[in-house]
Amino acid sequence: MKSLIHWLTGIAPERGSLPGARSAARITLRSRVTLVLTALLALVLAVGSIAWVRETRHAIHEEIQAASRVAEQWLVVLIDETVRDGDEGLTRLMSHLGAVGRVRANQLEVYGAEGELRYVSPAPTYKAGRFAPSWFAELLTPELAARDYAAGELHIRMVPDASRAVLDAWDNVVAGLGWACALLVLGWVVSRAALDRALAPLAQIRDALIRGAEGNFQTRLPAYPVAEVDLLARSYNRLADSLDSTRAQNARLEQDQAFSRELHARLEEERRVIARELHDELGQSITAVRAIAGAIMQRSEQLPPIHGSAQAILAMTGQMQDGVRSILQRLRPGSAVADVAIGDAVRDYCSLWSNHHPGIQVVLDLGTLNAPLSEKLALTVLRLLQESLTNVARHAGATQVEVSLKRIGAMLELRVRDNGRGFSGTAAPDRFGVLGMRERVSELHGELYFESPPSGGLSVCARLPHRDSTRET
Repeated sequence: MKSLIHWLTGIAPERGSLPGARSAARITLRSRVTLVLTALLALVLAVGSIAWVRETRHAIHEEIQAASRVAEQWLVVLIDETVRDGDEGLTRLMSHLGAVGRVRANQLEVYGAEGELRYVSPAPTYKAGRFAPSWFAELLTPELAARDYAAGELHIRMVPDASRAVLDAWDNVVAGLGWACALLVLGWVVSRAALDRALAPLAQIRDALIRGAEGNFQTRLPAYPVAEVDLLARSYNRLADSLDSTRAQNARLEQDQAFSRELHARLEEERRVIARELHDELGQSITAVRAIAGAIMQRSEQLPPIHGSAQAILAMTGQMQDGVRSILQRLRPGSAVADVAIGDAVRDYCSLWSNHHPGIQVVLDLGTLNAPLSEKLALTVLRLLQESLTNVARHAGATQVEVSLKRIGAMLELRVRDNGRGFSGTAAPDRFGVLGMRERVSELHGELYFESPPSGGLSVCARLPHRDSTRET
């Protein structure tokens, strides 16, 4: 989610704002758009500058040529008069050139018969003393050749001079750059404000995602006029609703689990109290009755009716002791395996169950299971065995049941197989007892199978992860 925030906004988290934040800030989305607009504007300016240079250079070329044609016509007329009038014409030519001074966009040079320079046009008075930068002048000055004219003994050269036109272009560029800079600043301010307004929803979405990353999903985003941003906002709202619902469900589940653990602890405590009362009160009372009945038997050998009644009392109290012992074993199965290996506990229970159901033969296969198990695992094994044998007695109609408990790798496998009726329709798997078996196996991350062999009957197989009780913490 945090990476999604950074991708959407283009902003790296500030130092310390989120775990693992990098100190260097990435370029923002606003700056990216500004850079793109600036690059496009720079490209437009570059293309425009190239076009302007070409057009300006062409305009200067046309201007110089036009001025040169006018100056040429004037010189031709003046030279014709000079040639016609001889020396008087030469004197008049020099006076005319001195009076005219400088011809527009051209410089006049007059050379004598020996090649000596006799006259040069004065420097331009228009923007006198100023010149455009040399690189700019080289860029805009067209290539124009000088023109030579013969006037008797004199030689006149007209050299095109584009410096004034280039200087005008330079002044226009300087003035234009000022306006361009002003427009650029204004455009930057306007685009910045427009981008701030356009990206304001993304800042709201970023803040909502940051709060969500911190576990606060109470914020809901409004509808936005831009379709893409509105779709993003609605997606976030759906995500927040789903996370809120999931968190509420998890909270209820944790409460239910805590209640279940508390209830189980109280039930186990109640069982221990009942078992202790049965052992201390009823067990001792039965023992006392047996002692009294034994004493009566010893003293009533000559009185057959009393002696027989004492024997009956002794037999009944023995059965009562077995019943109490069976109840204690059901109430506190953990105590039966705390100091005894699981194999001995299973053997004792199968023996006790066989005495109560003499019509069903029990075949026991324990393998090597001398190491004690944890109380929870041993309790689960005994509960599964009790429920399986109870189902055999109640529903199977079997004459034989095979009980196998052995270790297979890291798993402890309990298998109870009978030769009874097996499943019929929607039988055992839907009963509460089988549901409890599944829950116990699931708590230990084990596996529970119900199989109906071709030979008939039902096979219940439970595989539980096994660890020695000495390794448990």
